Amino acid sequence: MTTSTAPAGGEPRAADPADQPAAPAPRKRAPRKPTKPDAVLAAAVETARQGLLEITGEEEIGAHVGVTIEADRLLTHRFEANRRGYAGWQWYATLARVPRGKVATVCEVGLLPSGKALLAPEWVPWSERVRPEDIAADKEQAEAEEAAADAGTDSAEGEANSAEGETGSADAGPAAEAGTTTRRAQAPAGPDAQGGEQEDE
Repeated sequence: MTTSTAPAGGEPRAADPADQPAAPAPRKRAPRKPTKPDAVLAAAVETARQGLLEITGEEEIGAHVGVTIEADRLLTHRFEANRRGYAGWQWYATLARVPRGKVATVCEVGLLPSGKALLAPEWVPWSERVRPEDIAADKEQAEAEEAAADAGTDSAEGEANSAEGETGSADAGPAAEAGTTTRRAQAPAGPDAQGGEQEDE
C-alpha cells in the first residue's frame, strides 16, 4: 500500500520507494534426489573398475556389489575388497557425466567399510579410559620395583664392606709380623748377656 504525505501549504508528495520494506527473497528449492540411477553411469561398471586399477591390483577387486545414487548424473559403484585384513570392506568409484553426455568420468575412488566390516573401537579420552583399579595396579608395581631396587643396593653395599674388611686383615698380617721382629731385635741385653760378654774377655 502506497501512502503520500502533504507538506504544509503544498500538494501531496508520493512516498519514496526506498522507504518501503524489501520483499522477501524467494526460497530456493533443494534439488530432488533422483529415484532411478542414471542409465549411462549405471552401465559403466568397467569404467569404474578401470578407475580402481589406478590405486590397487586387479586381484584385490572383487565382484560388483551395486550402485548408490548420489545426485543427478552422479552415482557410485561398489565392489568387494579382496584385500587381506579388510574383511567386509568395499572398493568404490564415483562416476559422473555432463548433461546430454554419453561418456562416464571417474571422479573419486577409494576403500570404505560396509555394515559387516571389522572396525576399530571408538576412541575414548584418557580421563574416561583409565579406571581406579588401573591406577592402583600401576602404583603397586612401582612400589615393588622401588623395594627391589633398595634391596639390591643394600646387598651390594654389604658385600663391598665385607670385601674391604678381608682386604684390610690381609694387609695387616705382614706388617704386624715385621713390627714384632723389629721390637725383638732392638730389645736391650739383660744382665746375663753382659755377664757372658765379660767372661769371654
